[in-house]
Amino acid sequence: ARAGLAPTVGAGESPQRVRGGLTQGIFRPNAGTQSSLLAPFETNIFQQGFDASWEIDLFGGKRHALEAATADVAATQEARRDALVGLLAEVARNYAELRGTGRRLEIAAHNIQLQADTLELARVRAEAGLGTELDVVRQTSQLAATRAMVPALESARQMSIHALSVLLGEEPGALAAELTEARPLPATPPVVPVGLSSDLLKRRPDIRRADAEVAAASARVGVARSDFFPKITLTGNAGRQGTSFSGLTLGAGNFFAVGPAIKLPLFTGGRLRANMAAQKQRLAQAQLAYQSAVLRSLEETENALTGYGREQERREQLQSAAQASRDATHLANELYTGGLTDFLTVLDAQRQQLAIEDDLVQSDTAVVTCLVALYKALGGGWSGQ
Repeated sequence: ARAGLAPTVGAGESPQRVRGGLTQGIFRPNAGTQSSLLAPFETNIFQQGFDASWEIDLFGGKRHALEAATADVAATQEARRDALVGLLAEVARNYAELRGTGRRLEIAAHNIQLQADTLELARVRAEAGLGTELDVVRQTSQLAATRAMVPALESARQMSIHALSVLLGEEPGALAAELTEARPLPATPPVVPVGLSSDLLKRRPDIRRADAEVAAASARVGVARSDFFPKITLTGNAGRQGTSFSGLTLGAGNFFAVGPAIKLPLFTGGRLRANMAAQKQRLAQAQLAYQSAVLRSLEETENALTGYGREQERREQLQSAAQASRDATHLANELYTGGLTDFLTVLDAQRQQLAIEDDLVQSDTAVVTCLVALYKALGGGWSGQ
């Protein structure tokens, strides 16, 4: 688009074999008895030279086209940044889910060991006549139900590994050895400095892209408007011609032409008006898309902030509940061993402990994924570019 503001210069050479007369502008004098103006004949014509043209951008059509192209480049760059933010968010979310699933597997394994010890205790008490076979069967069922959780969690962990591998451009199982090892969940900051809504509009690449698209559409309206005005072009050419290749060196074959050309649209069948109306509607469409992007970004940010804050509150409550459930399970086992309560109390305590600890890990994972959603809603973070 920038090149359209500059003159264009070309060079060429054209050897031809022609036959003609007056209609081709080719004749020879002294054609005998025939008229010299009408005598057809064949000859060679060799031409070489330069031609140049420059459209004077008097009404800004080419300048507006350059503005539109520049805005298109900016919109494409912001679209790339938006894609990168989305990609990084997916990587972070899948990684958090992977570590959360690994933690859930650890809790399941711990509860399996605890329930296996309780099953052995129930068997010993039943053999000693201090318990019943029903206690053994109940604990066996509880242990089997807990073990049944493991395959589903293992499947979820493998799926997260496959998703991360593909997101990083690798085959699904390429990162299995690196990611199977247990790692803690990423830490989250206690406070998120979100800032002002105006800062949000500067950070999000999708809003900057929509803004650039509005600028491009506005510039194209200017291009359409310039089509209603005359176009002035300066043209010129110069060169040499002759009837033989060696004749190009003679001075008599020089030619040149230079002058302006003005083109004014008088009747186009409504094409210019239709194009102007279309470009104005595209501008209105881009403006509505910008407003929609702004409202959507504010909604996503508010939702992410709400989700992050409420999930932190939920996690605090689950932490207290998990500690109480562990104490309850320990106390129920001691009472059962001392014959002061029935085995159903132990089973209830174990089930409650497993459920609450599993919910706590899922809440820990949700806090991280909500933070990732907040990062994404803020255009990739809140510090730096």
